[in-house]
Amino acid sequence: MNDPRPRRTAAASALAVTGALLAAGCGGGASADSSAETSSLKGTPVKVMVWAPENTQGSAQPGIRLTAQAYQKWINANGGIKGGPLKVTFCNEKSDPDEAEKCAQEAVADKVSAVVGSYSLAGDRYMPVLQKAGIPYIGGTGVSAAEFSNPLSFPVNGGTPVVFAAHGRQLVQQGCKKITGVRYDVAAAAVVSQFLTLGVTSAGGAAPKDLKVPLTATDLAPQVAATKGSDCVSVILGTASDLFVKSYVQSGDKTKLASVVGNLTPQLAASTGGSGSPLEGAAITGYYPPTSDAVWKDFVAAAKGQDIDTTNGANATTWVAFKVFTEAAKQLPTISAKALVQELNTTSGIDTGGLTPPLNWKAPTALPMKGLGRIHNTTATELTIRDGKIEWAKSGSSFVDVRKVLTAASAG
Repeated sequence: MNDPRPRRTAAASALAVTGALLAAGCGGGASADSSAETSSLKGTPVKVMVWAPENTQGSAQPGIRLTAQAYQKWINANGGIKGGPLKVTFCNEKSDPDEAEKCAQEAVADKVSAVVGSYSLAGDRYMPVLQKAGIPYIGGTGVSAAEFSNPLSFPVNGGTPVVFAAHGRQLVQQGCKKITGVRYDVAAAAVVSQFLTLGVTSAGGAAPKDLKVPLTATDLAPQVAATKGSDCVSVILGTASDLFVKSYVQSGDKTKLASVVGNLTPQLAASTGGSGSPLEGAAITGYYPPTSDAVWKDFVAAAKGQDIDTTNGANATTWVAFKVFTEAAKQLPTISAKALVQELNTTSGIDTGGLTPPLNWKAPTALPMKGLGRIHNTTATELTIRDGKIEWAKSGSSFVDVRKVLTAASAG
């Protein structure tokens, strides 16, 4: 019997693995308590689902649930959606493909209008379920290959291709001439080196050195030593980036460090000296403005007093995804999954209040790379660590677009 699950391209499969490096920075549903803020809302309730792994080994992402609940409370305190309360149901997918599929089946049974801002590696299991039911998947965190190809997926950022191509260009523009990229020694992670190299060479730089780290390594002194001769090192090890930085500090090395969002974090800067950290001045490439920017004021206010890391890429994407959902839903006479899909596919641009450029998913704006046709937003942001915090690299900075770089590579 033929396997009904969709096959993944090599590029998309690799992105499913490496996307987990960017997100750091269900066993039954559980509805968030919204009775207090929704008591005055008389419109039709709007049901959505969010899923992510919690209480599990690996990439636990409790901040996604907390961010979704914070958005629910915030939007309901500000009139809800078309006068009705937003009702978020959370499903713990436990980093288990079977559980992720169960979450999708639960979303169908609950007749939610969308799955919003979620995190799961098992896109080949949950997306077919959502697609059959016509339920859109809005703003996933880009860690599943199906998010880049399934027609019911509506990503809000450009994933690994965009951020690493932009990162390479940022390094060259900041004067880096001999660059080393440090990443895990797994075949799928080679896509990191591929797009980093593309970005560097498109800006006129020499191809970076690709330095691989064994998955089992706990002492990265040999890798730090192997960067000798470089003037800039991009550390792409996710939450294990601290292992490299620890060995780097012990070595007394002064090579400039850099990375994409989710690797060299404010928390890591704080633990290594704050404003005196070796991470001070590091080039950081992200998807969105820094959370110190006024465009994030509602998220920062909603997260206040809660255990939400607003600099975490997965949490930020969840907030952006809910903004997209809300803006699309407001345009509909009656909110339904079918109507949302139609609206998202035909909108001329959804305004996220500056968190991203206006977003649309019309066919002409799709990235023309095999397996990545659902990537439409090809912008990134150039950031830095300043005084232990992630800030704009330069005053007055905005989004940079690497569409031409990626399109040229695809055509070549």
